[in-house]
Amino acid sequence: MDNDDALSRRSFLRAGTVGAATAAAAGTAAAQEGTETATPTGTSNGTATGTATGNETATGTSTGGGGGGGGGTTHTVDMTDDLIFDPDSITVAVGDTIVWENVGSVGHSVTAYEEDIPDGAEFWASGGFDNEQAARDNYPDQGDVPGGESYEHTFETVGTHEYFCIPHEGVGMVGTVEVVEELEPTEAAGGGGPAVPDSAKTLGVGAAFAMVATLLIAFFFLKYGGDSPGHDAE
Repeated sequence: MDNDDALSRRSFLRAGTVGAATAAAAGTAAAQEGTETATPTGTSNGTATGTATGNETATGTSTGGGGGGGGGTTHTVDMTDDLIFDPDSITVAVGDTIVWENVGSVGHSVTAYEEDIPDGAEFWASGGFDNEQAARDNYPDQGDVPGGESYEHTFETVGTHEYFCIPHEGVGMVGTVEVVEELEPTEAAGGGGPAVPDSAKTLGVGAAFAMVATLLIAFFFLKYGGDSPGHDAE
């Protein structure tokens, strides 16, 4: 084997080894970075902006327990110019708060159906009314939630709570809140099963790069590692 062949083989082996080491190091560093950025703080904050017209204010900050299953978590429902609640059905745990945010320009109300909330539950509505009829009679002077503002309510009674928007009830702007003792993990996380941590995803990418580099080393070694038939004959 002449010097050119030996140099070629050493060059390929050196390049492959450096590539594998670099890929492995990059994967490890990325995984460490992903682990650092994925570390939970243990606290989730939800802020309701604006103030709903009436006796009950929607301004404030609600701090959740971080897990979403034991109450104290803040959920958001949008009120849109398409005249819908989004989502129009939501499940929360006892002690959770829902913030209805008007993300459009058309005014809405958030008003419970007095006959369609659990027995013993306090009536709730934007404007802070004690009953459904008072909410209907005083809208829009009280209870209107203009664009850019919001209304919030904390649920303490298990069961199904039906509600509606006074000016758009006729076109189907209604919603449902299902209150349970404790959310299942998939419900608390928004469904779809347990989430894969970002650190695990990053580590997988780094491992894949290292594997590809190792395969390249093996390929170059097998192709250029031995002497050619011509040299054997000599």
